[in-house]
Amino acid sequence: MNTQSILRVNHKDARVAMAHMYVAFLALAVGGLMGLLQVFVRSGRFELPANIGYYQVLTVHGVMLGLVLTTFFIMGFQYAVVSRTAGAFSAKQRMAAWIGFWLMTLGTTMAATMILLNEATVLYTFYAPLQAHWIFYLGLTFVVVGSWLVGFAQVARYVQWRKANKGQTSPLLTFMAVVNSVMWFVATLGVASEVLLQLLPWSLGLIARVDVLITRTLFWYFGHALVYFWLLPAYMAWYAIVPKIIGGKIFSDSLARLSFILFLLFSIPVGFHHQLTEPGISAFWKFLQVVLTFMVIIPSLMTAFSMFAMFETRGRELGGKGLFGWFRKLPWGDARFLVPFIGMAAFIPAGAGGIINASHQMNQVVHNTIWVTGRFHLTVATTVLLTFLGFAYWLIPHLTGRVLTPQMNTLAIIQAFTWAFGMTIMSGAMHWVGLLGAPRRSSFSTYGDAAQALEWIPYQIAQAVGGTILFLGIILVLIIFANLAWFAPKGDEEFPVADVAEGAEKTPVVLENWKIWITVLVALILIAYTIPVMDILNGGPLGSKGYKLW
Repeated sequence: MNTQSILRVNHKDARVAMAHMYVAFLALAVGGLMGLLQVFVRSGRFELPANIGYYQVLTVHGVMLGLVLTTFFIMGFQYAVVSRTAGAFSAKQRMAAWIGFWLMTLGTTMAATMILLNEATVLYTFYAPLQAHWIFYLGLTFVVVGSWLVGFAQVARYVQWRKANKGQTSPLLTFMAVVNSVMWFVATLGVASEVLLQLLPWSLGLIARVDVLITRTLFWYFGHALVYFWLLPAYMAWYAIVPKIIGGKIFSDSLARLSFILFLLFSIPVGFHHQLTEPGISAFWKFLQVVLTFMVIIPSLMTAFSMFAMFETRGRELGGKGLFGWFRKLPWGDARFLVPFIGMAAFIPAGAGGIINASHQMNQVVHNTIWVTGRFHLTVATTVLLTFLGFAYWLIPHLTGRVLTPQMNTLAIIQAFTWAFGMTIMSGAMHWVGLLGAPRRSSFSTYGDAAQALEWIPYQIAQAVGGTILFLGIILVLIIFANLAWFAPKGDEEFPVADVAEGAEKTPVVLENWKIWITVLVALILIAYTIPVMDILNGGPLGSKGYKLW
């Protein structure tokens, strides 16, 4: 089967993908509004009504944007990608995806209801010993299980394609979607274990205490891979879709697959670099996982090399001369290219910030300061989100049978620059004031008019200015989404999938030998976690009762 001849997502599959998009953009609207309220409160110039707490708003913001928006968007996008490149899903596969979607939606509703009732103000990371209502934890469990079903449908379609096309290399985008789904399956085992074995029985009163360190360790086993679950769909677009948009070719199919395999191997057994200040974990195991964390830099640099090699090749084909003449030849007026490119550029400082976070000595300077929040917003709220939006601007009309008009293209470019400007102000202020010691996860306080705290106030006002500009950007996104979903002219928007460059090396068969890579992955996880988890279980304290401090 020639996958490049499949020009459209199957119309039944398109409905599944769009259902995910509706929930994702609704989450963007709700979470974005909560973010605006946060920066207002933190500036000291605004107070929430008495019956709404700052930390309640913070929890809604984190859960809606960090978990709901991303999970729904990614699962919908990957589902569409597999349908486009590997062919339509079977009726059973599609049914599994629909069941997964409705489970995720039910779980989101349950968790959001508990947060809004102020029964689950446990922040985005839901750290013990803060204790939420059991319905919140059960809702999150439904979200995870639902996502497994949607991911299972993608893996099943990939397996079906390989059986029907023995000896052939699978479609690159389908392979990438499967890698991300496999990573998600393995990573969410940690948070599923945390919730089902610890937090849910604890909140139901079935057990009186939980081991706080083991819950955090299980969370961060999942939590760092979560970052790459967000990033890999962006990399999918960079590798295999952006080249088509600019008229180029994929630089190397084998390099792209290898980078995804490396992300799979090294993004999970690295959670301890989020726990460098935690007692109860020996320095050796922290050091080992920091080393594994730095291994993830390699596929990131491979991606940067591949992308800019492709950009230069295409720019020179278009007549670019001199050292950087090719750069001017790229299609800067096309939002489908420009918006993801701004996301790529943001990943340069964001990636550098990740190296700081994972470095033990430098982490001591920024740990638990709002510097970390600033870096997080560069990574997820800029690199990931702008790339998602860049391909939403062709994906949404493709799925709805409409077209991206020149007016919406212009508005999308305005939105991207609005976002970049607002994020530069907000994230820049967060980084700077974090170096001055301003804490994260806290509302406005002068700490008894302490001199150090008073120095933070101008930066917190700057955060409110940047956050306001970002919220204007969200309004523009929602206008564009509504247009592309319901009001744009009917038509046939392309689902761009690039071909591989003619001179590229043949893709080695070993890159799709899943027995090897899953074995290596399991071995790395066992090496990184077995002994430290046993030490925590054997030498841990009595455990903590639940606390509700709101």
